[in-house]
Amino acid sequence: MKITYILSNINKALAFEWIAANLDQSKFELQFILLNPGISELQKFLEEKGIKVYAFNYKSKKNIPAAFINTWWILKKENPTLIHAHLFEASLIGLAAGKLAGISKRIMTRHHGNQHHAYFPKAVYYDKVINSLATHIIAPSESVKNILINLEKVRPTKVSVVHHGFDLTYFDKIDSDKVEFLKSKYNPDNKFPVIGVISRYMELKGIQYIIPAFKKIVELYPNALLILANANGSYKPQVHQLLNQLNVNNYIEISFEPNVATLYRLFDIFIHVPIEQSSEAFGQIYIEALASSIPSIFTLSGVASEFVQDRKNALVVPYKNSEEIFNAMKELLTNVPLRSNLVKEGKKNVFASFTLDQMISKLENLYES
Repeated sequence: MKITYILSNINKALAFEWIAANLDQSKFELQFILLNPGISELQKFLEEKGIKVYAFNYKSKKNIPAAFINTWWILKKENPTLIHAHLFEASLIGLAAGKLAGISKRIMTRHHGNQHHAYFPKAVYYDKVINSLATHIIAPSESVKNILINLEKVRPTKVSVVHHGFDLTYFDKIDSDKVEFLKSKYNPDNKFPVIGVISRYMELKGIQYIIPAFKKIVELYPNALLILANANGSYKPQVHQLLNQLNVNNYIEISFEPNVATLYRLFDIFIHVPIEQSSEAFGQIYIEALASSIPSIFTLSGVASEFVQDRKNALVVPYKNSEEIFNAMKELLTNVPLRSNLVKEGKKNVFASFTLDQMISKLENLYES
């Protein structure tokens, strides 16, 4: 069975590397169409593995016509059994090209939550177009399934929930030398406590509630360090306005760190606090942080609503609440038994429910159905 994955604006993505390496090669022949502004790390990986890749230049909306024609031409040439599109532009272009090329099974994984409904209402029209072009839609969480069915009126039988799966040993078994290297790079003065955040600068991610809470932690721990990774996005001016209230020695911004699994090991506490339940489509960093054995503070968004429990595997705080984030940090820094229990239960929970094998099995069943 020949399957064509169509992706847009992806540089490095472990998820697709894992799928390419673990999908049953005796049943499935996998190939990729990549729409990117240049050569990506994913393209290099796939080519090294001998997987067929078509890469087309895609920088902005003005490239849509050429990307559509190129994608249609490849699909006509390859005539795959099915296509599987990921991310907004790839779904719009790929599913339309696939339908025109006569591909009868067109799968789309929805990777965003309610952002368009909350911030870009005109884009909801295109979401509905994409939904109509897909014959099958994968929701990575019950939250996304709810958005698709109740807000966008997708037929329930068209939607399947398939949680993202992880090679969890990637986050569990970390080379100590790599940890020391990143520590020398980002925390050479051995500051404590280190509060970690890995999130794009977007209003819906809730970083604007973490920084005031951290400011109060600095009053108790003057040597505290806030690490903000993936520090890019539309909300950057507002984030910098808040950071200006801190001493520059108490925070560091990291635009891109390829070794994220190792970066987690620099954190004493990890925080991810989206501002509402449907802000995240899935929220892979919930899984990554717990698999990395980092005591964490969360709001319940995306998949967290399905498995995170307050004081069992993380501390859960209300949405948009700096004071409660501060209180949670303070408790984690002083309550050693609580930290230990959260780490133990969090790791056990994610290893039980979010393995790569579980995801691959569900994908293969959907492809063969």
